[in-house]
Amino acid sequence: MKLTILGGGGFRTPYVWQALIRDSGSPRVTEVALYDIDGSRLQTMTHILKRLAVDFPDAPTLTTYTALEPALEGADFVFAAMRVGGLEGRCCDERVALNRNVLGQETTGPGGLAYAFRTIPTMLDVAHAMQRVAPRAYLLNFTNPAGIITEALQGVLGDRALGICDTPSGLGRRVAGLLGHDHTRVEMDYVGLNHLGWMRRVLVDGVDVLPNLLADEAKLGSMEEGLVFGTQWIRELGVIPNEYLFYYYFNRDAVRRILESPQTRGEFLLQTQTKFYADAAAAGDKAVDVWSEAVDERGASYMAEAKGGVQGHPATHRENETDPSHLGYAGVALGVMAAISRNEKRTMILNVRNRGTIVGLPEDAVVEVPTLVDANGVRPLSLSTQPDLHQLGLMQQVKAVERHTIAAATTGSQQEALLALALHPLVDSVTVARDLLQGYMTAIPEVADVLGSKH
Repeated sequence: MKLTILGGGGFRTPYVWQALIRDSGSPRVTEVALYDIDGSRLQTMTHILKRLAVDFPDAPTLTTYTALEPALEGADFVFAAMRVGGLEGRCCDERVALNRNVLGQETTGPGGLAYAFRTIPTMLDVAHAMQRVAPRAYLLNFTNPAGIITEALQGVLGDRALGICDTPSGLGRRVAGLLGHDHTRVEMDYVGLNHLGWMRRVLVDGVDVLPNLLADEAKLGSMEEGLVFGTQWIRELGVIPNEYLFYYYFNRDAVRRILESPQTRGEFLLQTQTKFYADAAAAGDKAVDVWSEAVDERGASYMAEAKGGVQGHPATHRENETDPSHLGYAGVALGVMAAISRNEKRTMILNVRNRGTIVGLPEDAVVEVPTLVDANGVRPLSLSTQPDLHQLGLMQQVKAVERHTIAAATTGSQQEALLALALHPLVDSVTVARDLLQGYMTAIPEVADVLGSKH
């Protein structure tokens, strides 16, 4: 099979590669095509991948492209991990919002909307190119904000576009591990949108073990979520929230901590990633070591503002993603590929079309829920119970925002863009929303290109 990775020169490509070279199933990926507009990054990343595969003689062949359609041609699966506007754009996403005392974060709040405005047209170009040269391929989307991008893609590709996020599955794995259970035997009751969801039950042999965790102060407090939200708030909710809900439940705290930090997450990554690519290009056969060190540095400061630290000075260390047994979203993606290509039925938490799963959301809305995956594709599973009112209300408001965002990006309408910003619960001011819209169009050329022509 052929796998095309869009954004193949990106920092996280080795995660996918490590999972691929260890896969011994059949059929398996035998060709990996890396596409990126930055040829120097492609060269650096290709060198790292080849070093990682030294002890794997059956590793897939590796090809690189700076043109889209040749990279896509004949693909069976496409992974999309693109960053339109680069990390410089992410820094603007954050600072434009923070300068107005509003959350600056790349997927949650106005920063995520600015990111989506400029990314959706590019991703739709990808979808149309796939229709021409890889019409049977599935697109597994990692490009953020994953829920919005996936919903836009489904307008072209239908159910062949699905969104991947490792946060829910990682949460389930950690809950199972803390309680001494094999995570592969655990059934997770999770409901939400991307970066906005709740783990409601964790079933082992049909028995919900989540109450055991909620009752254990030491174990609950040892989890990242216990550190982020506090054990008391988690118990009051009675569920474990996705860590990104910190930005909703503790919005003012988050904004204050980010403003107090010497640099934003985007600025930290721009600095460290620029250094990484320069160092890796000069490191020769030691480039893999340079990458591993950069992974540790990146993971250590993940969501520092939620954990009492600042960028570059973490309060806790995140799970090491270089461990082949914990390959995060790459592991989820490879699981999807195996289920579809080998008809290995699996239940996974994915971003897929709602199809009535959550009663209060449109049929074609993309939601993040347990999903059955096999050779017939992806199908969301029925929920045991519908979301609580506060969960549904937040999802409905954010979904409305997402739909205005897609409309703005596909029509160039500034009115739709303003509606998206003004209706977002983390903006809560039409005046601020107008200022944000003008700020993003001024600061980010790619946003101005999308929204500058129509009103």
